[in-house]
Amino acid sequence: MKKSAPTLKDIARETGVHVSTVSRALNPSTRTSITDDVVKKIKNAAEQLGYRPNRVAAGLRTSRTMTVGLMIPDITNSIFPPILRGLESALEPMGYAVIMVNTDSLTSREHALVDVLRERGVDGIIHAAVLRDDPKIRAVAEDGTPLVTVNRRIENSGIPAVVNDDAMGVRLMLNHLYDKGHRRIAHIAGPVMLSTGEIRLRAFREIGVELGLDLPDQAIATADRFSEAEGERCAAALLDSGWNPTALLCANDRLALGAISVLRARGIACPEEVSVTGFNDMPFLDMIEPKLTTIRIQQFEVGRVSGETLLRMILDDNAEIAEVTTLPVTLVERDSVAPPPGHS
Repeated sequence: MKKSAPTLKDIARETGVHVSTVSRALNPSTRTSITDDVVKKIKNAAEQLGYRPNRVAAGLRTSRTMTVGLMIPDITNSIFPPILRGLESALEPMGYAVIMVNTDSLTSREHALVDVLRERGVDGIIHAAVLRDDPKIRAVAEDGTPLVTVNRRIENSGIPAVVNDDAMGVRLMLNHLYDKGHRRIAHIAGPVMLSTGEIRLRAFREIGVELGLDLPDQAIATADRFSEAEGERCAAALLDSGWNPTALLCANDRLALGAISVLRARGIACPEEVSVTGFNDMPFLDMIEPKLTTIRIQQFEVGRVSGETLLRMILDDNAEIAEVTTLPVTLVERDSVAPPPGHS
């Protein structure tokens, strides 16, 4: 005969405490009311007995599934694993598991997947794939689903967002290129329907004016996606414009890698003839040639802070949540920037 699974009553009998004490000790959100010694005793007994909590039954009692959805735009982008780990560092100690879905940066797929997550009963959603204006996601939040956007934000929505200081990142990089002697600096902008693309493009224009740079139309090419292929297309357009930039400031690392590929294919040395910079500092950039100068965002931290923010929303309907939490960025100097040709 199949052996029956151990229950809370079995653990209570083993430890000599009340069943309610066992229940609180095994729940990360309630165990703080019990001494550490008792919690340790109960957890050891549960492990020895082979106890496994029944999340389905618990969900029926609490109306929670202890799951959170994570929506990302591109599963091939290597900045998302550190963000996921940061998110898990906040959620796992509280007993939550993460269900990750990939939108492929397609609005129709994003809308279908957010419905799938809600049908699965997730307690909240971390969304890293939102557009600047997204009526569907606004409606999901207004309907009561706890929701936090990460890396991007929906403008004027009131939905909490954990983002990076995009404007400061552009300022740091433009100043760096300027100090190296560059005056003909072009920008490969990200998609303008994304907050990251729009904010970084606006900052490039505004700070370029502050520095007295000449920024004709030929100095900006706008990508349709954050991808290497779009970086190649935009870099080719800038090089063929006749304006002859000495530096390409790219809105993210993947665009920069595409730009470097075009330079290499055309026999243009980077950084000796044209410097290239990125944004995000995704993993492994220090293992390619030339090693990419970029802006480092706090990938793990942005995940952790977004997870903590979502937990507060789930556990306390009246929690005061900042609409925007902005994390600092830093400049990472590597090998892809040099003074322009002829500069002394």
